[in-house]
Amino acid sequence: MDLVPVLEEPLKKVLGPATAKVMAEHLDLHTVGDLLHHYPRRYEERGQLTHLADLPMDEHVTVVAQVADARLHTFASSRAPRGKGQRLEVTITDGSGRLQLVFFGNGVHKPHKDLLPGTRAMFSGKVSVFNHRLQLAHPAYELLRGDGDDAAETVDSWAGALIPIYPATAKLESWKIAKSVQTVLPSAQEAVDPLPDSLRDGRGMVALPEALLKIHRPQTKADIHDARARLKWDEAFVLQVALARRRHADAQLPAVARTPKADGLLSAFDGKLPFTLTEGQQKVSKEIFDDLATEHPMHRLLQGEVGSGKTMVALRAMLAVVDAGGQAAMLAPTEVLAQQHHRSITEMMGELAEGGMLGGAEHSTKVVLLTGSMGAAARRQALLDLVTGEAGIVIGTHALIEDKVQFHDLGLVVVDEQHRFGVEQRDALRGKGKQPPHLLVMTATPIPRTVAMTVFGDLETSVLDQLPAGRSPIASHVVPAADKPHFLTRAWERVREEVDNSHQAYVVCPRIGDEEDDPKKTKKKSPEDEAEKRPPLAVLDVADQLAKGPLQGLKVEVLHGRMQPDDKDAVMRRFAAGETDVLVATTVIEVGVNVPNATAMVIMDADRFGVSQLHQLRGRVGRGSAAGLCLLVSEMPEASAARQRLNAVASTLDGFELSRIDLEQRREGDVLGQAQSGVRSSLRMLAVIDDEEIIAEAREEAAAVVAADPELERLPGLRTALQALLDEEREQYLDKG
Repeated sequence: MDLVPVLEEPLKKVLGPATAKVMAEHLDLHTVGDLLHHYPRRYEERGQLTHLADLPMDEHVTVVAQVADARLHTFASSRAPRGKGQRLEVTITDGSGRLQLVFFGNGVHKPHKDLLPGTRAMFSGKVSVFNHRLQLAHPAYELLRGDGDDAAETVDSWAGALIPIYPATAKLESWKIAKSVQTVLPSAQEAVDPLPDSLRDGRGMVALPEALLKIHRPQTKADIHDARARLKWDEAFVLQVALARRRHADAQLPAVARTPKADGLLSAFDGKLPFTLTEGQQKVSKEIFDDLATEHPMHRLLQGEVGSGKTMVALRAMLAVVDAGGQAAMLAPTEVLAQQHHRSITEMMGELAEGGMLGGAEHSTKVVLLTGSMGAAARRQALLDLVTGEAGIVIGTHALIEDKVQFHDLGLVVVDEQHRFGVEQRDALRGKGKQPPHLLVMTATPIPRTVAMTVFGDLETSVLDQLPAGRSPIASHVVPAADKPHFLTRAWERVREEVDNSHQAYVVCPRIGDEEDDPKKTKKKSPEDEAEKRPPLAVLDVADQLAKGPLQGLKVEVLHGRMQPDDKDAVMRRFAAGETDVLVATTVIEVGVNVPNATAMVIMDADRFGVSQLHQLRGRVGRGSAAGLCLLVSEMPEASAARQRLNAVASTLDGFELSRIDLEQRREGDVLGQAQSGVRSSLRMLAVIDDEEIIAEAREEAAAVVAADPELERLPGLRTALQALLDEEREQYLDKG
């Protein structure tokens, strides 16, 4: 049978409606099986303290630590009874680092009584910054008393020598999750094993029920090791089976082979190139052309460093398809990027992009742009050019996906910055071909091999790791604005120096700034709010301050996502033409924007961006012959994990190395595009960086299993696991093509 009744039991029947509601809303846990697969993040040993040094900013954490100091402060407050408020500051330690806890108002009385120096407890809360120090404001806590103290309910009543620490939320602390797990743990005996017996026995792995018992209630560290090894294999294997089935299904689809003419558009384009393609570009182009010449659809991922020439490779693939009588569509995530691609591709092609026009070359085609903001007449003409086949190449945004967009013969879909699109959007565009078109997915975020095998496991991978000749080095530095404010002053002086040398600069901010304009949304801040860190710096505020202050006299403009498309394009055109000295922008400039004269970038609140995002942004400078400069401004303390992350970005230009660092600091669910799939990640145990060997072996085993039994008729346990872990929605997400 396909369902396991005990594990499918709703949590509200087992734990009661109140607990089940919180688990569903905050942890996406709905059934007994879901809770059994909500594994501890780590374990604490009684008598041993945890590490406080590496706490992640803005995340909800659980720590076990000892109270070093507790002080109650009284302060004047018009909102408190009798005009006096109270604040309790508690310092906890792990012997090497310290963390401050703060409680306000009516919330101080119980912790003031409980949290005496020397007390050990589990603390749970969100990490924030106040006065440049990490803190937890109003954390929940559970005292850890000795075995002899029977009066209080403690974690000792349900934990052995190893205390499991679960991924938790503000509404549901780790110790409460542990007690719920204890209730459902007997159901683990009913878990159906997805691994074929031969595979499990051949690798000496414990059975699934035993692994679940050992992961939640280990008696020894060896128990944890055995359970993790088994559960990692489950995740890797089930995921690779899903991908192997996608590859198998794709190989059965028909497609039109697209072989370029010997003396066609591609040859004419290559003949007028003023430079030689890099060895990497030539190698990757051959891989793509070989795929295009086959009668089943190409599914290829093209990844490469910022500025490695991916657009050139994609354009040559599009020209090859046009040569073979087909059309090519490039899907870009933003209007700014679509317009930039259209501009650069028509410039590169010159008269070859003027098909049907006076002065157009003999071998030429039309290159049209299609975005949501185009005027009615231009849009009508673009749609006509596509349906008649007059336009060989179209570059557009989500507007390409609309029902009224019809192609004469769509042969190739190029998806730029793949992670910005949902599956349905890609499928809608591919569905416009008479037969499935070939697919080329591009990303400028370098992806470690393990992630390529996991997330893009149904795609063949091509890597561009050489930069074209003429690209300049980029110097990167962290600017510690809080510790050394004069460094920030110097940063603005450097921007002026670049402008004085006839160059231009970007200033990037995390926020636009008009979110606060609505008086209904602004409210008086409580002391608790004040304890949170200040809001992110905003484009509109920073641009105003710079224009009136350190960059007075320079031409400063702003660019952000809520501007009208025509206004955005006008700003970019002025910046590209050198009419603007400094562009203050959000991350709309993150990808594809190419202004060789821009040599400097200042990223404000740089700690609020991810590692790969910072690397992408930095790639906007140093695109010409002059050296680039990237300044990462942060108010975070030197010892914080956020500053270490910025130091890592400043220390290397190697995107693959940075992608490893980025991955190590993010949850696996983020890696799997959890936000786009709309469902919880199926990877809870597998670490895609550390477990490369397991993933590679699982891929081989999965390919063999699917080749022998594509429908998994002889493996009902594996079929059940696919349904449970890779539900229809998630399996669709895995289908990158």
